[in-house]
Amino acid sequence: GKIINPEFIAKCPPGCQDVKHRVYGTDIYASFSSVCNAAIHSGIIDNSGGKVLVQKVAGHSGYRGSFSNGVRSLSLPRWRESFLVSGTALGWAFAACKKDSNQKALKILSVFLYLSSDCKVDLSFLMDGSWSIGKRRFQLQKRFLGNVAQALGIGSAGPLMGIVQYGDDPSTEFNLKTYANSKDLRNAIEKIQQKGGLSNVGKALSFVNKNFFLDANGNRGGAPNVVVVMVDGWPTDRVEEASRLARESGINIFFVTVEAAAQSEKQNVVEPNFVDKAVCRTSGFYSINVPSWFSLHKVVQPLVKRVCDTERLACSKTCLNAADIGFVIDGSSSVGTGNFRTVLQFVANISKEFEISDTDTRIGAVQYTYEQRLEFSFDKYSTKQDVLNAIKRISYWSGGTSTGAAISYASEQLFSKSKPNKRKIMILITDGRSYDDVSVPAMAAHQNGVIAYSIGVAWAAPDELEAIASDPAKEHSFFVDDFDNLYRYVNQLIQNICTEFNSQPRN
Repeated sequence: GKIINPEFIAKCPPGCQDVKHRVYGTDIYASFSSVCNAAIHSGIIDNSGGKVLVQKVAGHSGYRGSFSNGVRSLSLPRWRESFLVSGTALGWAFAACKKDSNQKALKILSVFLYLSSDCKVDLSFLMDGSWSIGKRRFQLQKRFLGNVAQALGIGSAGPLMGIVQYGDDPSTEFNLKTYANSKDLRNAIEKIQQKGGLSNVGKALSFVNKNFFLDANGNRGGAPNVVVVMVDGWPTDRVEEASRLARESGINIFFVTVEAAAQSEKQNVVEPNFVDKAVCRTSGFYSINVPSWFSLHKVVQPLVKRVCDTERLACSKTCLNAADIGFVIDGSSSVGTGNFRTVLQFVANISKEFEISDTDTRIGAVQYTYEQRLEFSFDKYSTKQDVLNAIKRISYWSGGTSTGAAISYASEQLFSKSKPNKRKIMILITDGRSYDDVSVPAMAAHQNGVIAYSIGVAWAAPDELEAIASDPAKEHSFFVDDFDNLYRYVNQLIQNICTEFNSQPRN
């Protein structure tokens, strides 16, 4: 469990894959994992063995298990030390760079850094062009960005990359659609001229949030938006607010900080712990600190693996793509056929505002009278059009009004099958007083993490609507006197869902 050397080569014998030797993590492995099994898991070698470069890295607060290349890795909540594995050609290139920092060695490095992957991200690098970085380190930064471009394997079906340089003010060097291959991108990076000025990172993040990820600039919509911020030292303005707004619009923010402030310089830092305030998870996944510009080459591969790990890009979750929303619809006799169609239109109008897919927001529906019927579950439909068609097909049932039983049924049939990383939102629509108690089933749903909204029409009872709704009730319960006025609450409901989502702590 203790790694002595920062880097070493392990020789894995043929037939080294063995279930007795466990592996913990994916890409980054806890230090007591089997090195050879980790290398097979990550695809560096197969069961015929081979040499593996092992690099020691910091401990993590969470290791994700996965099944890959015939090896099952396990999850782990935290461990004090980790390692990365890579092919020894890469290790040889690192060694060459340590001995010889000339252009030839760096070209060798870039060749071996190429990683084939199905990584599909829209990536913006915020490049530090401030005077504090100096001309020589600015050149090292350009080289680093070129090596990242090479390692990513830029292409229209995979990752696309643009660059914004910041100093006093930010400006786009080129956007996502300017270059469609690594070679052209690297040549363009080499020609970038330093802007100079201060290190206004907050201003740069605001600029990217408003201007960079636009369809006109090549943003693809289906690919996660990622920003990697390069910082020499520390920012000269505040980053917390600009970062929060960027994250809330669905941007994943990574920081690569080089040569952090010395003890004597810390009084100059505008915002202490600026990295932790800027990223959405303080686990270390979204931030890399490098002691010197001359050791940047070591983080190319770890950075590429992280920005391509689309399952872990939790910051791309906005209020519109982060929930399992279950509609609980009153189908009692008092509603009537015409009004029931109006209710279904209301359900469709809310649903179509969300980004619907297997990995984004999912929609489910229950209709109830005295009895309950699961119209469709969260995993039934994975496109917006399929969901809207399914809502249209719901047939009116007619009967009594047992709202309490319906809440219990929705908890068991819908929300018990919700994904762990999703917010569970129940939207219940009723036009009358329930024949059974609603408060106990509602309380049980709240305790199980369901955020409940109640929509009352005509003869619905205000005390029951409040009991069903999550706290504060005035933000989670609504009343209209007529079915035809339901549409008025569509925008308000979505706004409340988003306000609540954005107010939650993201760490």
